[in-house]
Amino acid sequence: MSRVGLKSISLPDKVSVTESNGTVSVEGPKGKLEFQLPAGISVSQEDSSLSVNRASEQRQMRALHGTCRSLINNMIVGVSEGFTKELEIIGVGFRAAVKGDKLDLSLGKSHPILHPIPSGITVTVTDNTKVKVEGIDKQGVGQFAAEVRSYYKPEPYKGKGIRYVGEYVRRKAGKSVGK
Repeated sequence: MSRVGLKSISLPDKVSVTESNGTVSVEGPKGKLEFQLPAGISVSQEDSSLSVNRASEQRQMRALHGTCRSLINNMIVGVSEGFTKELEIIGVGFRAAVKGDKLDLSLGKSHPILHPIPSGITVTVTDNTKVKVEGIDKQGVGQFAAEVRSYYKPEPYKGKGIRYVGEYVRRKAGKSVGK
């Protein structure tokens, strides 16, 4: 039994959900998102709540039930509030800047890294070391932040690199000189 799939989704004000031909469209103050429902999964709306239903008790249907409910809930939260990921760059001379539709990263390499910013995502840089990624698509925001972080993951000896704000990096002791 899918416990997540059985929960109903409450719709905030100013958010409308429509379903046609297996496609769920969610429209709110921040934008519009669409999701193609898999075969056997349906959506029903009563007043200001939404429920996701499955056609059978097959293993595949049970697995998709909770997943679809979570994806639709993330779409509703995205168009009403939006999603944010914050990164911080730690290291001497490491910095970031937004240049047009690209994020310019100087991470101590021989060349600057120009990472393209996808449409629908807003990137702001403050203090040259704090990068804020915002958007209505949770997967897109998380994917962009993960790609930027992958250019220089935090290393355990000096702690240099790109990390999420609040991320804990376990530090290691350096070489010890023995006699």
